[in-house]
Amino acid sequence: MAVMIITGASRGIGAATALLAAECGWDVALSCRSTMTALRGVADSVEALGRRAVCTRADVSVEADVTALYDSAETLGPVTCLVNNAGVAPGYGPFVDLTVEAMTETWSTNITGAFLCAREAVRRMSAEAIAGSIVNISSKAAVIGGPNEWIHYAASKGAVETLTAGLSKEVASRGIRVNAVRPGLIEGGFGPWDPQHRVASMAAMIPMQRAGDPREVAQAVVWLASDAASYVTGAFVDVTGGR
Repeated sequence: MAVMIITGASRGIGAATALLAAECGWDVALSCRSTMTALRGVADSVEALGRRAVCTRADVSVEADVTALYDSAETLGPVTCLVNNAGVAPGYGPFVDLTVEAMTETWSTNITGAFLCAREAVRRMSAEAIAGSIVNISSKAAVIGGPNEWIHYAASKGAVETLTAGLSKEVASRGIRVNAVRPGLIEGGFGPWDPQHRVASMAAMIPMQRAGDPREVAQAVVWLASDAASYVTGAFVDVTGGR
């Protein structure tokens, strides 16, 4: 039995990953911070594919919420994969206009949330001697830096990449693999934080001349979670159209 937790699963990459994982035989535990109606819609689609799904309202920056998410997920069986997808991107614009509030919200979800979820995954997988997998959703911005848009977001994803590199080495001997996917310009990728027409205006800058689809990112995530990637850990997979 394969059970996958996907945080931030009510839309975009998280929702696409949930559906593809279900198609590939996973049961899924889905979480979001506020959009529960949309999350339940994703769960309904998973169940229509013949797999099981549970939904949990969870703020991943809150330790008690992360514990509750795992407790809910384990009603499906032992969790064998965590997809650390929940993220926010407030404060679009030049670095000099960045507010403390935008930085604080970004750090708490994108860094503290990712660390708390990964820590809980390692604790539980280790306790049950599960050969599991963690897939962190980073961003090509961690490499490019996000100038004039989201330097703070890029920095938060840089922290996620350091987590990926260090943790992959620390837990490899326990049979736990830790990898990351770096999406580039993706349709709907920043959700409510994306300025209108940004994706369309930037598409021509991509070598493939288009934005990516969330399902294209999900393909990389589900592959890394699968036995097909059994000898892959500490890897970073770019899904960027060549950017």
